[in-house]
Amino acid sequence: MPPRLLKSLLLAAAATALLPLACPAQASPAGTAPPTPSKADIFATYSYLHPFESHLYGQPYTSIPGGASGGFTAYFLPWLGLDAEYAKLFDSPDYCFSTVQAGLAARYPHGRLVPFAHAIGGAAHTGPAYDHSGSTNICSWGWGVNGGVGLDYILPAFNNRIAIRLPELDFQYTHTDFGPQVPAGALVGGIGEIKAVRAEAGFVIRLGESAPPLPASYGCEVQPVSVYPGDPITVTGKALNLEENKHLLPTYTWNSTGGRMPQQTSTPNNTISTAGLAAGDYTVSGTVSEGIAANRHAACTASFRVLSYDPPTVACSASPTSLAPGGFSTITATGRSPQNRALNYSYGASAGQITVSGTTATLATADVAPGTINVTCNVVDDQGKQASATTTVAVIAPPPPPAPPAPSAQKLCSVSFERDKKRPVRVDNEAKGCLDDIALALGRDPNALLVVVGKHGADEKPDAAAERTLNVKQYLTDEKGIDPTRIEVRTGETADRTVDNVLVPPGASWDTQGTTSFDPEHVQRHGEPYAPAPKSKK
Repeated sequence: MPPRLLKSLLLAAAATALLPLACPAQASPAGTAPPTPSKADIFATYSYLHPFESHLYGQPYTSIPGGASGGFTAYFLPWLGLDAEYAKLFDSPDYCFSTVQAGLAARYPHGRLVPFAHAIGGAAHTGPAYDHSGSTNICSWGWGVNGGVGLDYILPAFNNRIAIRLPELDFQYTHTDFGPQVPAGALVGGIGEIKAVRAEAGFVIRLGESAPPLPASYGCEVQPVSVYPGDPITVTGKALNLEENKHLLPTYTWNSTGGRMPQQTSTPNNTISTAGLAAGDYTVSGTVSEGIAANRHAACTASFRVLSYDPPTVACSASPTSLAPGGFSTITATGRSPQNRALNYSYGASAGQITVSGTTATLATADVAPGTINVTCNVVDDQGKQASATTTVAVIAPPPPPAPPAPSAQKLCSVSFERDKKRPVRVDNEAKGCLDDIALALGRDPNALLVVVGKHGADEKPDAAAERTLNVKQYLTDEKGIDPTRIEVRTGETADRTVDNVLVPPGASWDTQGTTSFDPEHVQRHGEPYAPAPKSKK
């Protein structure tokens, strides 16, 4: 094909592709959906090969202005696929040139424009560098590689199934061994190397649709969702549809309408410090970014609430709850904070003096008149919230002293008359010692009465008891000066020869049961009443 015709074809293809770019309003008919990446492409192009620095036997390889290529590209990723092609250039002069190659192709779709690059290699079928006449070489198979870039434009018509391939530019290299060159200088054998630039233009049939990557999404939650000022909050984020690798890592950015948190991190999680936050509702927002594509960015929001601290409570008690003036009572305050805040205690009293020691206090009631004292227990937390409770302490006047016990009769010593058998009613000297003690007791209590009860033996007449009683009274009145009106004489039951003596203070009563009063005038007395005092020795 003449070079002028090839150039015309390439210019027409470029104009066809660029026309929609120059007139975007007419590029896509109404209702035409934008193209999505294809799963496979079948392409056919017209080729032009221009060798340089390529020769055999000193003869250069010349340009081949006409050829064709066709192939198939299957994409296993939206941007990367396997490329295979067959190219045949019609030689003039006839040194033949064709290749069968395969490799990788990469593309970057951008709307209707699809730039691409490929690198392929395989078998190359070439001949000598000039007309076969004069050479015994024939076209032989060697190897070759090809690499380059190109651009496809997807036509709005045909449901985006047809694309125009604008001039594709490749570097082509082939290597063919024609065998030994024997003899030297002969037009046979040798190594044929071709370095060339290949230009192509044609069309592409697009098959299937490769779903575009799902847009990134980002969700986050906070735990706990309700806190008190100062409590930490954990933020947990989860990103979807992002492929992390060592070359492209997502970046997480955070903001909150309240609290403090790191603004940018390399992990999807974060924490919020709520120290000093007022009660209310707040929102935390996070953003994940990976690369520059719009669908590689996503955001999330979550809310949390800061609660107001509950006020403390307090109970107040006293022990004891009643006391005499001048006594002491222990006041105990039992405070509780629902959020375990630090508490301080204070106390007040309507009377008396109160001394504080932590959660207890001592109430002193010195110089406090009888009545009720109101005691107040106060508690306040570190947020300034407070509570109070009251208790009472009764100051009671002491009861009057108990009345003295009623006086009672007191039995004193008894006088025995068993020792003197000849004078059984006479008070002997030994008995006088008992009576002397009785006289002393009567002297200490001048208002007391002495009851003298005489007794007689079973073998005696009852008058013996009366005589003994009168003899005792006579001794006390005559010898000890006791007023006879303070002595009452009685006789008792028959038991023994004794006289019992009972001291009866004023107001005391004495049970007379078992005794009998008698008239001293009717008692006949015998002998002397008591023994005379012993004479002193000179």
